[in-house]
Amino acid sequence: MRGASVLLITVLRFAFYVALHVLVVSKLVLFDLGWCFFYLGFLLFLPISTPIVVQLLLGFVLGFTMDLFYDTGGVHAAAAVLLTYLRPWVLRLLTPRDGYDATDSVNIHQMGWQWFMVYLSLLVVLHHTAFFLLELGSLRSIGLTLGKIVVSSLFTGLTLLIVQLVFFPSRRRGR
Repeated sequence: MRGASVLLITVLRFAFYVALHVLVVSKLVLFDLGWCFFYLGFLLFLPISTPIVVQLLLGFVLGFTMDLFYDTGGVHAAAAVLLTYLRPWVLRLLTPRDGYDATDSVNIHQMGWQWFMVYLSLLVVLHHTAFFLLELGSLRSIGLTLGKIVVSSLFTGLTLLIVQLVFFPSRRRGR
């Protein structure tokens, strides 16, 4: 019964992130240079204990869904799969001295500001770098592409930070 409830919650979270991104957030653009990839919150805030195969499948499905909505030919899927592939490496890099508990999740209130900001910054910048370089297809306009990477990373990171602070529970664990 627990597995069915976890699956239902995951499907609802997936639908929420996709719907909110497609209907609202995708319309927000900063200076024709920065876009908010709100849907990444679904992948970044998955429980730490999520198996890598499940993460990769979710990353592909989410990216493919975005590609269907925006007709981007696999760019979203490739960047999302890269993010989910690198996520366990970043989590290992940031492992606390005591290690992670089975119940740990990516939560700014549980893991702390410094841990969360490094985690979020690394993965968002890596995703955006892959996305915009794949979108460009060459190194012709590298200056503009670097601008897009920086502005979009800041926009996405700030948005996901606000989501964490407003919508995720602030209960502390006893360590």
